[in-house]
Amino acid sequence: MAVKVLVVDDSGFFRRRVSEILGADPNIQVVGTATNGREAIEQAQALKPDVITMDYEMPMMDGITAVKNIMQRCPTPVLMFSSLTHEGARVTLDALDAGAVDFLPKNFEDISRNPEKVKQLLCEKIHTIARSNRRASQPQPAVPSSAPVVAPRPSAASSASPGSVRQSASVAPAATSPAPKRKSYRLVAIGTSTGGPVALQRVLTQLPANFPAPILLIQHMPAAFTKAFAERLDKLCRISVKEAEDGDVLRPGLALLAPGGKQMMVDGRGVVKILPGDERLNYKPCVDITFGSAAKSYNDKVLAVVLTGMGADGREGARLLKQSGSQVWAQDEASCVIYGMPMAVVKANLADAVYSLDDIGRHLAEACI
Repeated sequence: MAVKVLVVDDSGFFRRRVSEILGADPNIQVVGTATNGREAIEQAQALKPDVITMDYEMPMMDGITAVKNIMQRCPTPVLMFSSLTHEGARVTLDALDAGAVDFLPKNFEDISRNPEKVKQLLCEKIHTIARSNRRASQPQPAVPSSAPVVAPRPSAASSASPGSVRQSASVAPAATSPAPKRKSYRLVAIGTSTGGPVALQRVLTQLPANFPAPILLIQHMPAAFTKAFAERLDKLCRISVKEAEDGDVLRPGLALLAPGGKQMMVDGRGVVKILPGDERLNYKPCVDITFGSAAKSYNDKVLAVVLTGMGADGREGARLLKQSGSQVWAQDEASCVIYGMPMAVVKANLADAVYSLDDIGRHLAEACI
C-alpha cells in the first residue's frame, strides 16, 4: 500500500517540487497539499495521511501551532522542513517538542543541484516514518503468561503524538532491566538520532547539578543546529551543556555535544578532539567514532547509552566498549520514536540493560558515583 502524504507549505514552488519528488516514487501518494496551518489541520482530518511534511513559517497559522493541533485532533507523524540558520534550528526544536517526528533542512539550492540525492533522502525518511507508525499501530501478539508484562510508555515525541513510531517490530519490547549497580564511571556517552532532541532533553533534565561524571552527547544533526540545541539544553538542565570545541576538557556535571558536520573523540587525559567530518562516513557526527575513542581511552570506566534513532550507528562502538569491559544501555522499543539504533545494539547482544526513556535519566543519577 502506498504511503499517503500531505504536503504543507506556503511556497507554491516548494509544494510542487516536494509533490513531484514524492510522486515519482511509486510507493508514495501525495493525497493533498495545504498552504497554511489551518488548512493543514483540516486536510489532516479529512484525508488521514500517513505522513505530513510541514513548513514552519506560513500565514494564518504557523507550523508549530499546526503540529500541536494535529497531535491533539488526529495524531499523525510530521516531518518538518527548516532553514539552516540558528533561528531555523530553534524553531525546529520547538516543533519537535510539539510532536514532530523528524526534520529536513529546507534548501532550495540542494533541490536544484542534487535532485536525486534530495529525492532519495526525502523518500527514505517518509517510508521509514510511515512504516514505523504502521507497525506500531498494529495489534501486538499475545504475551505468554509466563513472560513479564510491561505497560507501553508514551513516545519521546509527544504524549499526544502517534508516538510509538518505531523502525521495526521484529524485536518485542523487553521487560525493564533491574536497577543498575553503582560504579565510579569516568565518562557517560550518549548516542542518538531521530527522536533524539526530545529524548536527550527528557534524560538530561533528570540529572542533578552535581552529577559526578562528564558526559559526551552524539546527536545526528546538521552543523547549523547543534549550537542552538546545546544552548537550549543548557537552559533546561541543572548540569551544564555546551557544543564541544577542540581542546575542551571533560569535567563532572558538564555535557559536551558533538558539533554537526564533524567528529568528536576523547583521549585518556580527558581532552576532546574535534575532527573534520569524513565524507566517507554516513554520519557526522558518528556515534561509533566517539564510542570507539572512549573505549580506547577509558577501558571499563565508560557507561554508554544508545537512544532512539534510525539505522545502526553506535552498534560497533558499543561492541568495542563491551570488549573493554564497559557498560552499555539501550532505550526500550516502546518509548522510542524510531527503534533502530537501540534495536541494533540489543540484537547484537551488546546491551547490559534496556530501560524506558523515562527511567534512563533516573538510573544514570543512581548508577554514577
